[in-house]
Formats: sequence, C-alpha cells, structure tokens
Amino acid sequence: MTFPADLKYTKDHEWIRVEGEEAIIGITDFAQRELGDIVFIDINTVGDEVSQDDVFGTVEAVKTVSDLFMPITATVLSVNEKIDSSPELVNQDPYGEGWLVRVRLNNAADVEGLLSATDYEAQVGA
Repeated sequence: MTFPADLKYTKDHEWIRVEGEEAIIGITDFAQRELGDIVFIDINTVGDEVSQDDVFGTVEAVKTVSDLFMPITATVLSVNEKIDSSPELVNQDPYGEGWLVRVRLNNAADVEGLLSATDYEAQVGA
C-alpha cells in the first residue's frame, strides 16, 4: 500500500491534494483494497457546498456500497469523467487517474486538521 506524503487523509479513508484554492479528492489505496472491485461511483453533488464529514457520493463495489465523506467544507466543482465509464481506475490508480472530485475550498486552514500520511498509515495499521 502507498501513502503519498504530499496528501492529507481522513479517518474515513479519503485523501485530499490541495492546489491553491482548489483541491482534488479521492479514496485511499487502503480503502479501494478493502472495497474490492469497484463497479460504480455515484456523485450528484456538483455545484453543491458540502460540509466537512458530510456524504458527497457513494462508491459501489461487487460486495458493498460505501459512502464518500467530504474531508473539508467545500463546493464540488466537477467529477472525474473518466471514472464514469471506467470506475476500475479507482482500484488501479487511486491517487492518480482514479481521483473522484475537484472542489473549491471554503477555508484552506481546515486541511491542517486532517491526518498526515504517517498518521493515516498508523491508523490503518500498515
């Protein structure tokens, strides 16, 4: 499993990469392994402001459906169009081509309260 040091993480297994006033969000390598083969992702919050820890979508794997939780309060700007037709990208490249949403940060300082790669790795026992 990988835990890129340039990302921040949540206890719910999402990651966030801040790029100025915007950020990219996805699920971690640990999460995609736990879920198994991902077959569908449902995110219908584009244009919505989603509060920290609120659900912004769901991910469906062969055996389960899991909620996606927003790491910080943000407005959803777009969904990765590639995962619509190829949800398996989340399994294959969770930190790259398998990202989920692009958001506009409401308060960049919120990111500081998230887990570092070391803290997240310790949480999942890797």
